[in-house]
Amino acid sequence: MKQAKVLSEREFKRVLAVIGSRTYSTRNRLAFMLSHLAGMRVGEIAALTVADVIDAQGNPRDRIYLKPSYTKGGFGRMIFVNTRLQREIAAYLRSLPGLPALTAPLIRSQKRRPFSANSLCQFFSHIYQLAGIDNATSHSGRRGFITKLAHSGISAKVIMELAGHKHLTTTQRYIDVTDEMKQRAVELA
Repeated sequence: MKQAKVLSEREFKRVLAVIGSRTYSTRNRLAFMLSHLAGMRVGEIAALTVADVIDAQGNPRDRIYLKPSYTKGGFGRMIFVNTRLQREIAAYLRSLPGLPALTAPLIRSQKRRPFSANSLCQFFSHIYQLAGIDNATSHSGRRGFITKLAHSGISAKVIMELAGHKHLTTTQRYIDVTDEMKQRAVELA
């Protein structure tokens, strides 16, 4: 099976432009950023509640605990939230007409119901199609997150834990390699 495309920086910006031109842009941008900046799966994004992402003072958390019921393997894990993603969460929450209940789904449909993992998959497919990006899927953000970390020199063990993988070989399959990367590598020799 062909793996999901890892977006280039230009494609990433194009998707953000498409999202920004559509209704529910702040919500959709957050879903996209949770995938690309935290490496979360669509099922994990769909399962998040407001309480999962904000602290008692209403500020975005620097860590999100994914409960075992949220994750693919049924093992809880910690998502570390960078400053950029914290700003995205804060912007999304500010865009809402009042803070929803802490137990409310973070990413809600226009009917204020949670998205399912399947509906988020369809959202990602639709957005990538509108942006004219072939072979991108709901897993593109996760693959991009892992690839970026790997090519930034982050330890494979750290990446494996951030991804929630039990085996390094699983993590390695996510790492994308391009001809440009190979060329830069041989220039170091």
